[in-house]
Amino acid sequence: MAVPALTPHPDPPRSVPLREARTRFSQLVALAELTDAVTVVTRDGDPRPVAAIVPATAARSGAQARADADRLATVTAGWARRLDEQHRRSSQRHTAELGAIRAALAEAWAELDRRVVPGSDPTLARLRAAHNDLLAG
Repeated sequence: MAVPALTPHPDPPRSVPLREARTRFSQLVALAELTDAVTVVTRDGDPRPVAAIVPATAARSGAQARADADRLATVTAGWARRLDEQHRRSSQRHTAELGAIRAALAEAWAELDRRVVPGSDPTLARLRAAHNDLLAG
């Protein structure tokens, strides 16, 4: 099966020992600039990364990262406040609507009680029992 030409496949960063990075530094910088390639630099004989050659757009200072984190925290807190306020208003609206429903149901049962003797109709008794939790609240 053919793979589409524009399928992005993030290539893992290439790893280069420090000695090789010194001799190929200009080439590795050009590679980062032109292809957005990341090159991890390791100490000679040690596979653990110690540095990286990355495109300039990918490099951020610690201050930039902290500023981004602070901005993200501020935005997140703002959304949390908005969501809490929306939840509070929604709860108030729900409580008010439930009160209106209870009042209308009590009014309907009062009218039924005036027209039919309570307990004389088993269907109405069953319905009253089903609505009892709403009428008691």
